[in-house]
Amino acid sequence: MSIGILTLIIVCLSGLQNSIAKEPQVTVGVLKFGTVNWELNVVKHHKLDFKEGYNLLVKGFGGKNATAVALQGGAVEAIVTDWIWVSRQRFAGRDYTFVPHSVAVGGLVVHPNAGINSLKDLRGKKVGIAGGPVDKNWLMLRAYAKKTIGIDLKEIVEPVFAAPPLLNKFMLKGEIPVVLNFWHYGARLKAAGMKEIVRVIDLLPGLGVKRRPPLIGWVFSEVWAKREPKKIQSFLRSLRAAKTILEKSDAEWERIKPVTKAKNESTFIALRNAYRLGIPQSFGDEDVAAAETLFKVLAKYGGKDLVGNSTTLTPGTFWSGFRY
Repeated sequence: MSIGILTLIIVCLSGLQNSIAKEPQVTVGVLKFGTVNWELNVVKHHKLDFKEGYNLLVKGFGGKNATAVALQGGAVEAIVTDWIWVSRQRFAGRDYTFVPHSVAVGGLVVHPNAGINSLKDLRGKKVGIAGGPVDKNWLMLRAYAKKTIGIDLKEIVEPVFAAPPLLNKFMLKGEIPVVLNFWHYGARLKAAGMKEIVRVIDLLPGLGVKRRPPLIGWVFSEVWAKREPKKIQSFLRSLRAAKTILEKSDAEWERIKPVTKAKNESTFIALRNAYRLGIPQSFGDEDVAAAETLFKVLAKYGGKDLVGNSTTLTPGTFWSGFRY
């Protein structure tokens, strides 16, 4: 290679680095293997961040608590978590606020040979539950059972609380007949031949919740959003653009297939379909009202361990600066 060509390459690379450096940055913290990485991959691949005038930096963490610590410590500017956490933080005087990422929820998946077809059939059974005793899916299922069959499920089942992937392994080995898991783990179980008998989303009308409220979303400091209005708007617009691509393009899903870590085609399709069902179609006052109604249900069954000392959703939990 001639010195002239080498010099030209160095100059071009230097110019690219300087261009990147000049772009305002948004640093986000996510779980290393979380499904939100699929969307962020689309943002980076299609340069949706640069099209919006900023540079997205992604930091991976090993657990949900670690992302919260990173946000609170200023290591990142936004994380993905639930609005219950945000409400607790705001009640305690902190300024975090929430914009929806997904309305996807889990489901009750049973082994086809378990003889379980309804909630009444759960009596005396081991039930694998992801997320712990105050998991939102578990609380909603308990509330629905109490309202429809007059029984609190925690009084008639043997709950087995464990990490989502471990619960899937237990079920596939036949060690647990039924699992209440997060949506993407439930999709993997259904692809493996298990049967979903209850979708948590279908319980909402019976609990008085008229719309599908978002359950997880992007959380950031409201002070930061007011100080950097262009950055936060650009960031959120790029995420919506990525969602649109994933909603409409099967070819894009083929590109990110390795990122999903689907072991076979049926699992891949199940994950793709479940993700698309979880894309929020609106974020307005009615969605916030639905979340307020759901908060009361969750507070009743989760108590202070879930919501802290607040009895209602803390004002400002849902950010008013970005609606669609």
